[in-house]
Amino acid sequence: MNEALNISVVIPLYNEEESLPELAEWIHNVLSHHHYSYEIIFVDDGSRDNSWKVIEELKAKNSRIKAIKFRRNYGKSAGLNVGFAAAEGDVVFTMDADLQDSPDELPDLYKMIVEEGYDLVSGWKKKRYDPITKTIPTKLFNAATRRMSGIKNLHDFNCGLKAYKKEVIKNIEVYGEMHRYIPVIAKWAGFEKITEKVVQHRERKYGTTKFGIERFINGFLDLLSITFMAKFSKRPMHLFGTLGTFMFLIGFLISLWLGVNKLFIDTSARLLADRAEFYLALTSMILGSLLFISGFLGELISRSSVHRNKYQIEKEI
Repeated sequence: MNEALNISVVIPLYNEEESLPELAEWIHNVLSHHHYSYEIIFVDDGSRDNSWKVIEELKAKNSRIKAIKFRRNYGKSAGLNVGFAAAEGDVVFTMDADLQDSPDELPDLYKMIVEEGYDLVSGWKKKRYDPITKTIPTKLFNAATRRMSGIKNLHDFNCGLKAYKKEVIKNIEVYGEMHRYIPVIAKWAGFEKITEKVVQHRERKYGTTKFGIERFINGFLDLLSITFMAKFSKRPMHLFGTLGTFMFLIGFLISLWLGVNKLFIDTSARLLADRAEFYLALTSMILGSLLFISGFLGELISRSSVHRNKYQIEKEI
């Protein structure tokens, strides 16, 4: 089965015992109908229901099913990361386990990767069946991500249904709660042929959503983190050194003006220690110096890191 495996479907899940049999059968019917060789990789993220038992029963009926079970709940990113490591297909799909993603979309997404040459195709749930408390924050989140990442052609970064060229998932690392930024991570790893496809969003058939409003707050913080790591992790002096130098110069120029004014222009002016501008200048120079030192120390740590020369290599001859 390892030779010429067309498709891997990675499905992280948490307490989805009701939907798993229907989902596995649906995927099998679609991919078998199109004569694709495939594997389904379920990653049980510490479910507390009978999800794992259901997966074992499905495995007994279909040898193409693989499964990984976490001892406790780690989150979707962890599930995707171990699923990507286990995937062997030329094209790797991710799907949610709640039946809101339709396996009928897989053949068209597969063709976009194989025939049209895209590195990553993200689903766009243009018509959603979510409450307004979820759709409005989602729109704001996507708009902010487009602006900060420079990926202008994606409307739904967090859609669970995505297709990847195998090289993409083998050259990126997903951790924390970074799963919603996989297109951004892929772009900054050098995979820039990214597009989207409108896909069907189905109403949830079983159970309840596992996500709350806090994911949008965490998502914004993760976006800031990944932006910084991508742009400055190997050259922190460029950020902190620039900010530090700028703030120090502002404070120095204010101090210089105050000194010249006191000595040569208005000798009867108040003492420098009695002026608010003096303390503003002093604070600016101190903060500037601290930022510059932070950048310098970060640069030393970066250059001493065992990963300082770890880059993504596309080809070797």
